[in-house]
Amino acid sequence: MTTIQPAELGPDVQELERVTIRFAGDSGDGMQLTGTQFTRTAAVFGNDISTLPDFPAEIRAPAGSLPGVSGFQISFSSSDIHTPGDQPDVLVAMNPAALKTNVGDLPAGGALIINSDAFTQSNLNKAAYASNPLTDGSLRSYRVFEIPISTLNTRSLEGLEMTSKQMDLTKNFFALGLMFWLYERSMDPTLSWIDDKFSARPVIAEANKRALKAGYAYGETTEAFHTHYRVKPARLAPGTYRNITGNEATALGFLAASKLAGRDLFYGSYPITPASDILHQLSGYKAFGVKTFQAEDEIAAIGAAIGASYGGALALTASSGPGIALKSEAMGLAVMVELPLVVVDVQRAGPSTGMPTKIEQGDLLQVMYGRNSDSPMPLVAPATPGECFELAIEACRLALKYMTPVAYLSDAFLATGSEPWRIPDIGDLPSLVVGNATDAATFRPYQRDPDTLARPWAIPGTPGLEHRIGGLEKADVIGNVSYDPDNHHRMMTLRAAKVAGIADDIPPLEVFGPDRGDLLILGWGSTYGAIRSAVERLNADGKAVAHAHLRHLNPFPANTETVLRSYRRILVPEVNLGQLSLLIRARYLIDAIGYNRVRGKPFRIVEIIEEADRLLAENR
Repeated sequence: MTTIQPAELGPDVQELERVTIRFAGDSGDGMQLTGTQFTRTAAVFGNDISTLPDFPAEIRAPAGSLPGVSGFQISFSSSDIHTPGDQPDVLVAMNPAALKTNVGDLPAGGALIINSDAFTQSNLNKAAYASNPLTDGSLRSYRVFEIPISTLNTRSLEGLEMTSKQMDLTKNFFALGLMFWLYERSMDPTLSWIDDKFSARPVIAEANKRALKAGYAYGETTEAFHTHYRVKPARLAPGTYRNITGNEATALGFLAASKLAGRDLFYGSYPITPASDILHQLSGYKAFGVKTFQAEDEIAAIGAAIGASYGGALALTASSGPGIALKSEAMGLAVMVELPLVVVDVQRAGPSTGMPTKIEQGDLLQVMYGRNSDSPMPLVAPATPGECFELAIEACRLALKYMTPVAYLSDAFLATGSEPWRIPDIGDLPSLVVGNATDAATFRPYQRDPDTLARPWAIPGTPGLEHRIGGLEKADVIGNVSYDPDNHHRMMTLRAAKVAGIADDIPPLEVFGPDRGDLLILGWGSTYGAIRSAVERLNADGKAVAHAHLRHLNPFPANTETVLRSYRRILVPEVNLGQLSLLIRARYLIDAIGYNRVRGKPFRIVEIIEEADRLLAENR
């Protein structure tokens, strides 16, 4: 950290490498919008960023209540970062409930910016405060800035024809303007966004712009802040970047895959948190040959997708854990008929409805084995929001090349979190073109490709290519319905061998850190950032710890066992009760040690460091 005293009269400027801010308030206070606008501005400035939105499951919880608190954490840096931060450096609390549910994460000495107007006796009662924390001394370990945000914001809107309730809805922009001043961020991107968003409602646009500028001006003129902070742009690889969430990247990846395959995309889905944004985004791409279908239920959604695949489209369906349970029978049908299909599971905390807006990796075994009989499917899992794009393409590649349904495992952390994403060169993306059967003289429905074991894809209506389709077992090669025991065994083993053979067609498992040593930390999905950050710190301390992260979960990469046996111990952090560690133990007879937390929150870096240190101490 560097302190700079400007030549002109004004506050000191401190240069920081990284800052983590958490905005928290009532679910109607616009915290997600506030965090998103700060994120976009940081991205435009050139910082590396990572975000963690956190919002209630209720559509509108009672105002001021603890269950109704909505938060948005952003970490922005001048260097490469992998997580939204273990703890906030600054907490912006818009009401007592937001303070109570979040202040425990703020370290001693952290900055606490509070909307003091909201600390009425009524709101204190809703948050179950016995006394006012602004006066009882309970916040003495923090740097507290009490600001009457609501009052100051209302004054800035005098003269506008708005109700007091409408004025109050803009106070989030006052807080945003203050944070822009505090961290030397331009208001221009947000002012342009306001003009675009509220172009048809000029009074609302003017109110939001006034609120933003008033917050910024308050930071400039108040004597409460003696320092503001500067985080320089990060040194990112050359290219064109945009800020992107995992769901946005997933939708764009599937759109790109349809163009790379030369096929229209069909997306059948039933709305469910946190997967619905994929449907919302893809529905805007009709001009690109995308057809979206909001079905009446989960079963209808996957049934329509299988039908679209039978008709020759690149077909997708998506849900979360409860919906995947409903789709499981039809997933087995897709395995039986051997048609290309991608099934997206954006995991959330369960079981049943569970905590639908919170984070979990609990569906791995469900997607791997949650169908009757032996019905294997390839599984891919992105590790970061940006990776959702390339893994969506990879899922489609496998589905088309091997004529099989493929599962794509994302989760709420990836889906709603964001990071800078380097837009790829279209010329660097692989061709996914797969031809259809056309020759009636040589066509056999289950005559397999000798390299991939994929059967031919025959489009309905092609003369001479009529064949049986459905859930009953088929005779090898000719495709007639068959109850022959030997044929059934052969078809079962062929389908399994087809999926197993994909191991030779996917990248090897890569290792970050020493290629052998005391400890390997193995992960999958959204644990990537915390594990990588922990291993970087452990390596900096001279500890022989490595990190490997699986993007392909069925089959595992061909070198997986070789990698695992190069280390004395294997630690597997998961946001479940030990599903990957169970698979590793069963497959390789390796004593993988699970480190499991299911709190609806991602791992903190320090947690993984502490567990790694514990195992290293045992080694010694």
